[in-house]
Amino acid sequence: MKLIALSTLVMVAFAANSVLNRAAVGAGLIAALDFALLRAVAGAAVLVVLIRLRGGWLPLLVPRRVLGGAMLATYLIGFSLAYRAMDAGLGALILFGGVQITMFVGGLIMGERPPARRWWGAALALAGLVWLVWPGAGAMAPLWAVAAMGSAAFGWGIYSLIGRGSADPLGDTGAAFVWATVVVFVAVLVQTQASMANDAAWQGMMLAVISGAVSSGLGYALWYRVLPLIGASVAGLMQLSVPVIAGLGGTVLLAETPTRAMLFAGAVVLGGIGWGLWPQRTKGSSGS
Repeated sequence: MKLIALSTLVMVAFAANSVLNRAAVGAGLIAALDFALLRAVAGAAVLVVLIRLRGGWLPLLVPRRVLGGAMLATYLIGFSLAYRAMDAGLGALILFGGVQITMFVGGLIMGERPPARRWWGAALALAGLVWLVWPGAGAMAPLWAVAAMGSAAFGWGIYSLIGRGSADPLGDTGAAFVWATVVVFVAVLVQTQASMANDAAWQGMMLAVISGAVSSGLGYALWYRVLPLIGASVAGLMQLSVPVIAGLGGTVLLAETPTRAMLFAGAVVLGGIGWGLWPQRTKGSSGS
């Protein structure tokens, strides 16, 4: 029961990132890469403070932590850029559809063998995502935005797979955020667009800090704590609930109007998750 509660909290945090990013970047309150940088800095700051409060240190020159930071930066950059041109729910659908594929393939490579029910559930959920982004479905985003979110999905999927072997969730997450800050900072330096050049930029900065410190830094540390307790395929399926939560958040908080395609996709995605995660009866079970 505790694992379910923690997992649900993590999914809500993931959805909050989509809503916060869309509210700031989509509304032009802050440049996409500036949002990503502030998000990384805020997450790193909170996690480093927590690590020091428990009397720990933060070794950075550990290969898995460097790779985790690079993948986290890939996710942060693609995520922020994509939300310049797509709604919160749509972006989350594309993101976690790609994450599911990445984690399923990664799980297979790492030796995991998901049961048939989980494959069918994943296929059904993925069918909902395909329906949503198919040309003519009424919710298709620009190709560059879809590609940006696709890169974010790859980064997040690999980052999550790395987290499955974490023995120190807080330390690994903190180190990843430190390395991600360095990578995103370099990306900001080479960008050509004007940065935070508008009167309302402070609002965007606040949203970035909240996203980084709370729903990213603390949320991801909790995710790294949960990941070792579940398989890669289960983690991939669970994350497909995030688009539905983000879509509801976008509707309520950002006045985004869900299309029929998005509503249909959400229903199919949830159905796939439910089917894939439903406990299978074993031979000899009474079913009671």
